[in-house]
Order: sequence, then structure tokens, then C-alpha cells
Amino acid sequence: MENNECVCLDQPKDPPPHLVILRGYTPQGFAGQAVHIHVRYSGDHDELYFRDYLLSHPETAAEYAALKLSLKDRFEHDRDGYTEAKGEFIRRITQLARREFSGRYLPEYLNL
Repeated sequence: MENNECVCLDQPKDPPPHLVILRGYTPQGFAGQAVHIHVRYSGDHDELYFRDYLLSHPETAAEYAALKLSLKDRFEHDRDGYTEAKGEFIRRITQLARREFSGRYLPEYLNL
């Protein structure tokens, strides 16, 4: 991945195996399409629940898209600030998703 201009983002609050690998960020802003690869702890499915909720609720997905667009210019050179500014929305929707899709990623639900 290093040969493809990817960087491993330091995660001091979430040590390995939680990793975030990024591509497309430069000191001057975005360079092409930004890519995030997340490696998580076993059982940490918040991002999947969030995704599922957005797929099931197009109005919430539109709200999230509008939020992201409203933050883009202000945080173009501040990825951490951008992530923090989205945080409350993401936490709120993830809680709703966990209630709506309770147990979706338990091994017995996935037939593992």
C-alpha cells in the first residue's frame, strides 16, 4: 500500500488492530479520490450499522451528504476537524441503527 501513496493514520485512542489507511490526502488538500480502509476490532460493527441505516433511510443519507458538503471547504486541510465535526451526527445515527438492526452482526445472525 505504501507504493500506492497510502499512509497509515496513527490512532492513539484506538491502538492496533484498529487501523485506518488513507489515500488521496496531501498538505494542499485532496488529490484525486480519497480512500479510507478501516481495520477494526472483532465485533466492532458501528460503521456497518451506520452504512445500513443510510441505505435504509434515504432522507438521512441526504442529510449526511448535505452535512459533509457544508463542512468540505471549511475543513479541506483539516481531516481531524472534519471528522470531529461529523461525529455527533454519526454517533446519533449509529445508535438509531443499532436499535433498528439489533444483533445484525452477531455470529448466529450471520450463520457463522
